[in-house]
Amino acid sequence: MTTRIVRHVSPGTRPGALIAPKVQTEPLKVHVVSYGPDACEETEVATWEEALRLVDKYSVTWIDIIGTHDHELLQKVTDRFGVHELALEDVVNIGQRPKMEEFDDHIFVIMRLLHLGTVLNVEQISLFFGERVVITIQEFEGDPFDPIRERIEAGTGRIREQGADYLAYALIDVLEDSLYPVLEHYGEWIENLEEELLQDPGPELLEAIHRIKRDLLWVRRAAWPHREVIGALQRVESGKIAEGTKVFLRDAYDHSVQVMDVVETFRDLSSGLMDLYLSSLSHRMNEVMKVLTIMASIFIPLTFIAGIYGMNFNPESSDLNMPELNWALGYPVAIGLMVFIALVMVLFFKRRGWL
Repeated sequence: MTTRIVRHVSPGTRPGALIAPKVQTEPLKVHVVSYGPDACEETEVATWEEALRLVDKYSVTWIDIIGTHDHELLQKVTDRFGVHELALEDVVNIGQRPKMEEFDDHIFVIMRLLHLGTVLNVEQISLFFGERVVITIQEFEGDPFDPIRERIEAGTGRIREQGADYLAYALIDVLEDSLYPVLEHYGEWIENLEEELLQDPGPELLEAIHRIKRDLLWVRRAAWPHREVIGALQRVESGKIAEGTKVFLRDAYDHSVQVMDVVETFRDLSSGLMDLYLSSLSHRMNEVMKVLTIMASIFIPLTFIAGIYGMNFNPESSDLNMPELNWALGYPVAIGLMVFIALVMVLFFKRRGWL
């Protein structure tokens, strides 16, 4: 089953309150990448003060925080960059719908990251970016951002030449593209289920159909708002996103549309799996009933003959009372007649294509 989204804020709670239960106890991990056109520095810091040392050293700084339970540290981070308290509340109280909000000094984005395993896990990724700083806050370790880190370190592409808005685009684009492997997994799963349903529509396949339909619903809940988020970023007119970056956002938007097309296609196919299951089950039942009907049809005349000659009439009392019972070859003639009728019926069924 998939991860459930549970809101931890009670009705009537003060806006901006950080009261989510602290499930995790280990310290937050803070990974800082600071870079400019000619240099790059990457480190994992133990304290927030160490991270601040790199903030103004280069033209762009990316602060990647893993964990949402240390409210004190998160408050320090957001206070330093003027993050609105309602945005911080959405970071801590996970389960938010993907969205984009624009504030005075920064833009706040929430995306979802899907992890494939024994179950489908949904992770919230929060992202803030302003003029020179990008902050990402993840729930768990393990993300698809390694290619971005490698491009920054190697200085390949245009990422080191661009500002924080381009880095934010690159991170959002990676999150969107990370849906493709998930969709490939479900596409292969649907194909395998179709083959298995045609061969042996067992009850365990019914459970798999329900699971894939439920998982695809979660994928749709992640993919559909992503399109709205990227579309909203293209329409930002405050100057926080350069016109050159918006060109790349259009490409990311095309990816989001393509993802939604694939998701809807797979949902239709998964719905068709149930029809295929019922059709295969009905076909197998019809085959069984056909065999039983043919067997019953063959034995009906044989039972009639056996019933006739099983009646207790005395042939000596009347010439009309089964004179065949006194024949010397009465028994083999009766058996031969039964075999002959059975063979004739089998040949008839085969010529009609019923066997």
